Amino acid sequence: MKQIFILIFLLLTSILNAQILISPIDAMRTVYGLDSEVSKTNILLSKAQASKIEQDAQVKLDTNIFRYYKATKADKILGYAILVNNKVRSKNAVVLYFITTDAVLKGIEIIAFNEPLEYIPSATWNSQFQDIPTTKMLRLSKEIPTITGATLSARSITDSSRVAFAFFNEILKEK
Repeated sequence: MKQIFILIFLLLTSILNAQILISPIDAMRTVYGLDSEVSKTNILLSKAQASKIEQDAQVKLDTNIFRYYKATKADKILGYAILVNNKVRSKNAVVLYFITTDAVLKGIEIIAFNEPLEYIPSATWNSQFQDIPTTKMLRLSKEIPTITGATLSARSITDSSRVAFAFFNEILKEK
């Protein structure tokens, strides 16, 4: 009985600890307009695609399964967003990277952050991720400055931007 109680307590603690900040659909509508139609697609990368993305991003992928969103209005594609889940310290952060049809990062939105909230980057720091072409692979301490007290968060978001760029360039970009 005591073991069951401990198991239930641990399960509830982990559920309550999750910090979902905004849904991806709501974030898409905020960026692309409330009247935009948003669809989500899950994709399983082939070994060749995953290898190419790892090579371009210079980041080892934790998974070959990705989710991306597409915003449309009157059958015109407004833009995409790639959802990237990455471990910060011991827990995950989920970031949505908004990319225009002309291959430019429009911005980012932190969807979920399971580390303590004092490690979450500020809106000012996040604003650096705007108007960047997907051909530019960002590096922490070079193009993107670190955050005192949240260096691992900054590294995770910056590394994930390269994954999002490589995914967009390999899978979504008009060739």
